[in-house]
Amino acid sequence: MTNKELAQLQADLSATHSDCMSVAADHDTTVAGRKEELKVIATAKKILQETTSGAVDEAYSFVQLRTRADLAGAEVVTALRELAKEHNDASLAQLASQVAATMQYGASAGEDPFIKIKGLIKAMIEKLTKTMNAEAEEKAWCDEQMAKTEEKQTELEDDVAKLTSKIDKAAAASETLKDEVKQLQQELADLAKLQAEMDNARAEEHAAYADAKADYELGLKGVRKALGVLRDYYGGSASSASLLQGGADLASMMAQPAKPELHGKSSGAGGSIIDILEVCESDFAKNLAEEESTEANSLAEYEKTTQENAVTKTTKVQDVKYKTQEFIGLDKEINGWTGDRKSTQTELDAVNEYYDKVKDKCIAKPETYEERKKRREKEIAGLKEALSILENEVAFTQHRKRGSTSGRFLGM
Repeated sequence: MTNKELAQLQADLSATHSDCMSVAADHDTTVAGRKEELKVIATAKKILQETTSGAVDEAYSFVQLRTRADLAGAEVVTALRELAKEHNDASLAQLASQVAATMQYGASAGEDPFIKIKGLIKAMIEKLTKTMNAEAEEKAWCDEQMAKTEEKQTELEDDVAKLTSKIDKAAAASETLKDEVKQLQQELADLAKLQAEMDNARAEEHAAYADAKADYELGLKGVRKALGVLRDYYGGSASSASLLQGGADLASMMAQPAKPELHGKSSGAGGSIIDILEVCESDFAKNLAEEESTEANSLAEYEKTTQENAVTKTTKVQDVKYKTQEFIGLDKEINGWTGDRKSTQTELDAVNEYYDKVKDKCIAKPETYEERKKRREKEIAGLKEALSILENEVAFTQHRKRGSTSGRFLGM
């Protein structure tokens, strides 16, 4: 494909080279012919200047002046129309029409058409110059306003971004603190509930202990009192062993009692009762001691746990207090920053609106300032060229009117 494209390009180059060589040959032929023609005309001109200057002055001076004026006017009109067409300028097209009308009807009204045409062209040059100066001032104003507005936009956008970042960070921190406070409050509620349950359990346990202690103490008191009574009656040596040694056995104890006899101290039975009561006393004392020990241990554990709960509660309450103060402070800062951001955003919106207006005025145009400036300069240069044509023609006409036209007709 590349070789094919190269072959096609070489063929195009060969054809172009052939065309150019043909045109160059034609040009050389044309130049040679024009030189020969100019040489012939120069020879004829020299002959005419030497032989016909007087006759020409007599016969053609007025016609020559009129013809030159018509040619100059036509040249100016053509130049103006081409200038108007090139730059698509309606004012230049209108000026060309005015110049054509002046050339056609000005002389018949007894006026010098060149003076009026020169005035029209100078007025147009002045108008275009003022317009170009005004556009230059507008361009400078636009550049200044665009730069200042863009700088202000950047500054305000940075401020809004910074405030937004601060607000977002503070809001996240505040939300975290609020969650932590909520968690702490839940933990405090759970701790309070646990402490209340412990208080109730302790109260119930202590009440049970108090009842048991009272029962054991009352039982001990009764048993000991009974023992004192029995011991006083039977004597301290009575025991269940003496009862057995006296020939009593289980069968005899379970047998139908004999007919009552005269009362006498039953030292064997009394000893058994005393032994039983002593066992009861020992059990009551032991159980009372165990109840007191259990109560003491439970109370100590309760007081220890209660103290730990109190410390934990104090710590958590302080955490809630400080964290609440912290997120309240953050919320306050957020409100302040939000207000600042709102005012900054309002200012930024106003700057953006002004910037859009400046862009509509300075940018949103089909033709840039540089293009307009270049076009104005070309228009002014074209008008000055047309004015130069007229001034040269006026100078020529005035010179002919003073009788110095001999030979100039042929020297055109």
